[in-house]
Amino acid sequence: MNKIITLSFLILIMNSSYLLAKKNEETVNHLELASLMLRDGHLDRAQLALSQVDTSDENLDLQRFYIISGLLNIRRSNNDQAITFFKDAKKLGAVDAVINVYLAQAAYSNKNYELVIQSLDDAGISLDKIPSIYHMRAQSYWHLNNPQMAIAVLDQATAIFTNNKSFPRRKIFYYIELGYNKKASELGKAYLEEFQSESNNVEVNDYVAISNALSASGDTISALHFLEIAKLKFPINQDIAKSLAAIYIRNEDYYSAAKIIHDSSYLNSDLVKEAAELYRRAGAEYLALSLNGLISDQNEKLKQRMALMLQLGNFEQAAGMENSLKRINLDKDENIKYALAYSFFKISNFNKAEVYLSQITDTNLFEKAVELRKIMIDCKTESWRCQ
Repeated sequence: MNKIITLSFLILIMNSSYLLAKKNEETVNHLELASLMLRDGHLDRAQLALSQVDTSDENLDLQRFYIISGLLNIRRSNNDQAITFFKDAKKLGAVDAVINVYLAQAAYSNKNYELVIQSLDDAGISLDKIPSIYHMRAQSYWHLNNPQMAIAVLDQATAIFTNNKSFPRRKIFYYIELGYNKKASELGKAYLEEFQSESNNVEVNDYVAISNALSASGDTISALHFLEIAKLKFPINQDIAKSLAAIYIRNEDYYSAAKIIHDSSYLNSDLVKEAAELYRRAGAEYLALSLNGLISDQNEKLKQRMALMLQLGNFEQAAGMENSLKRINLDKDENIKYALAYSFFKISNFNKAEVYLSQITDTNLFEKAVELRKIMIDCKTESWRCQ
């Protein structure tokens, strides 16, 4: 009898535990749990909770389910899924402005610019004081090949955020991309004058960015104008100096570029080699030689000196560099081998020239070596032709 009573008691306890567990399971709000997990950053737990939501339940707040699902996919950078969930949520009624912003961000990442604009429009006037929204809208119009609306958005933003330089700055680059360089130049000057009270680093970056964009568009005159003004305002800034030199190099004005880089090399010794090379290209070989002697990297120094000796026609001195080049293994460089071969040829040491020519395997240099051998043969048979 005692055993029967004990067994019955155990069965009663088990049934009670089962019913209690079942009741607790039924009272868990998986949707709210998912929201809590998402808010705390537990994305996997949020996904698990959402997977347990019964979407067929008539009492379920389905729109909220779609919104939380969309937010979870935003956090996981699953933009396609996020867009689908947010769209489903909007079909069930109006959503908060922030949800439309999330939808716009996902659409922007997916380059669905029409949806970006529609979502921002749906968000309403609550976004009017958020600068980034104007940038997103302007860029979307720009990508949709509607530059008029893009510029109009920037003008609107500039009127609202009078101290925010990002809007007039972006407008300048829009005009440059459209090919309206004269207008871009005018806007650039006005922009730099208006915001010249900003910190020097920011202003320098603006000068360089605008001038580089103008230069890339082919308007080197306007680009030079901007950089020359910047050079006067910031005479020791190296970014400005390098940008200015780059434009002179593009115009093959090597001497002007060399002078700028030479001046900058007093503050940055790494630029000495570049300044010397620019003087060499400009035909100012002796200036180049004087700077060449200051180069600390022996490999670069001797390579450049060899080029200068050849350019000056100092073939005896070029050939005399052989031992110095060997000491640092530069004679392994096929360009140096050809330079030595040519130098020995020019001083009529054909045997030594042939030693280096025979070591050349590079395709382009090999063709030059063949031509030089032909000339050497002619010189041996008719030496008067090589005097």
